[in-house]
Amino acid sequence: MTVTLVNPDGLPKPDVYRQLSIATGSKLVFLAGQVARDAAGRPVGEGDLAAQVEQAYLNIGTALAGIGGSFDDVAKLTVYVVDWTPDKMPLLGEGVTRAATKLGVDPVKPITLLGVAALGEPDLLVEVEATAVLD
Repeated sequence: MTVTLVNPDGLPKPDVYRQLSIATGSKLVFLAGQVARDAAGRPVGEGDLAAQVEQAYLNIGTALAGIGGSFDDVAKLTVYVVDWTPDKMPLLGEGVTRAATKLGVDPVKPITLLGVAALGEPDLLVEVEATAVLD
């Protein structure tokens, strides 16, 4: 399985994500939105966006490892942030960077970032869903 990340000519070339991914493999994985909960379901990083982003990314890595994959197999991410404003971007980036360091991966993927009014539980600040491709 390979995921090739591309910023095609004619589109902006952002530093923090890629415009598209080309994935080859035989198994599509659609991962439910991951939030800031540890393996026992306890909240992680209450009130701390960076810590919650980090935990959500780590949970994606854990879920994929459980089926023989890794975060490297992610082809696309959708990130939902409560009350999003552009000034939260550094906190989002901090959480992604910390998770990438722990996972040993390049976290740069095609991403859709959505601001939302609320998530499923009042303490959640972020939810991240992933689509991955495995062999």
